[in-house]
Amino acid sequence: MTDQDKTTHFGFQTVEEGQKAGLVHGVFTRVASKYDIMNDLMSLGIHRIWKDAMMDWLAPRPGQRLLDVAGGTGDVAFRFLKRAGAGAHATVLDLTESMLLEGQKRAEAENMAQSLNWIVGDAMALPFADNSFDVYTISFGIRNVTRIEDALREAYRVLRPGGRLMVLEFSHIPNDMMQKAYDLYSFNVIPVMGQVVANDRDSYQYLVESIRRFPDQERFAQMIREAGFGQVKYRNLSLGIAALHSGWKL
Repeated sequence: MTDQDKTTHFGFQTVEEGQKAGLVHGVFTRVASKYDIMNDLMSLGIHRIWKDAMMDWLAPRPGQRLLDVAGGTGDVAFRFLKRAGAGAHATVLDLTESMLLEGQKRAEAENMAQSLNWIVGDAMALPFADNSFDVYTISFGIRNVTRIEDALREAYRVLRPGGRLMVLEFSHIPNDMMQKAYDLYSFNVIPVMGQVVANDRDSYQYLVESIRRFPDQERFAQMIREAGFGQVKYRNLSLGIAALHSGWKL
């Protein structure tokens, strides 16, 4: 099978692997200007609590170097730098330049300019040397990657020995009835909200579908182990609507 013959999913659609990055780029280019406000509306602001929980578990320290992949508008990088203190540095990488530009407009970006880099790049082919970072984070982005296994291997490569991976992603509620209720909300409310607020129903339809296609907690934890990470653990957030996954490069 040639690369052109390989397929993957884009939401509930089956597409050629080579098409997915362009389709995802299109989604986030269209929603960039409304991305932060839509996150607040869709999650009722709870995504902020989840990101704070991520920082609590991560416990950033002075002098650490962070790579935040699919870092978009800088939410995680800003939190990291505020927690880490003196000498810390964050590199925000995203496939979509317009997302990075929205991040650079935020007040935090101006206050932290000396400690921040913004780079357009691909999670599956990071433009960094081996053993470059102390921490690798990716929040609500890994489900959009064409080959998740490649992104996890790249995360392992660029982390220093003793470095830490942390992934925040939508996940699966272990209670079937609650999962069905959440799906009902997701598929019937979020695309409509996207149409009203961002004038883009299709992009938010894709985002909802991509959540349902993402592996559950145990399957994703196993993928992290297979990429070489040790001490792999996860914590459910809001009953499993989202989950934090942690692993170490030993």
